[in-house]
Amino acid sequence: MTNPPSHFHPPAPGTTPGAVFKSDEDLKAVTKRLRRDIVTMIAKAGSGHPGGSLSAVEIAATLYWRILRHKPSDPLWPDRDRFIMSKGHAAPVLYAVLAECGYFPREELGTLRRLDSHLQGHADRNATHGVEMSSGSLGQGLSFAVGCALAARLDKATWRVYALLSDGECDEGQTWEAAMSAPKFRLDNLTAIVDKNRIQLSGFTKDIMDLDPLNEKWAAFGWEVIDIDGHDLDQVLTAIKKAQQVKGKPAVIIAHTVKGKGVSFMENNVDFHGKAPNAEQLEKALKELA
Repeated sequence: MTNPPSHFHPPAPGTTPGAVFKSDEDLKAVTKRLRRDIVTMIAKAGSGHPGGSLSAVEIAATLYWRILRHKPSDPLWPDRDRFIMSKGHAAPVLYAVLAECGYFPREELGTLRRLDSHLQGHADRNATHGVEMSSGSLGQGLSFAVGCALAARLDKATWRVYALLSDGECDEGQTWEAAMSAPKFRLDNLTAIVDKNRIQLSGFTKDIMDLDPLNEKWAAFGWEVIDIDGHDLDQVLTAIKKAQQVKGKPAVIIAHTVKGKGVSFMENNVDFHGKAPNAEQLEKALKELA
């Protein structure tokens, strides 16, 4: 990673993610705060992708406070686990988590999508500490994750790789090329998580390119498949731990989620795939997330 922009503020020394949110109730409380940060930063920016950011909150929170080995005070710590955000348009959920962990001050979330901000519409690993892959075009993250997992094996490293995909990007051929290669190389240090919220940019996935039977597709490609409610923190944690125990092949978690989860008028609403709430909508959303 190159040096971030001069306005980047490093995290406070000794920051230890996970130390504050020890109980399940603590983690549930932080998921509400993450959702408030997501809708607030997108509203302030006037653009962004709230739907897919909100649907991935429990997944991201479980990873960062229950699973990943990472150090906000040392973002390039060699032994860190790698989290690959393939569904890059959902950068607001990643930024909210990174800020909560201490990678940068939470008040910088208000700079989302501004010129010269290190928080752009798609995450940039050269600009933001804690970001492992620069994103843009969908469908590339799983290939990148396969490369990371192979690198770990070559280095005889113990760190693991986790890739978060959208269901819409499973339309992409490159996703399935990567899905073929991971079992071939027996990458049991790789876990993919599909945020199956059933909606993509221009409509419901079933109407654009029906993915089902999605579980059977992944299984046929040689993956261990785990099916869960992606908003149930216990199920998310149990699934990831189960995936860690799989040997000789990669694991994929199919997380059934709700697009726009937590905000009534955004839930299952195609319009809020990539639309910012106005001032009145933001006020209503924050009341619902109080």
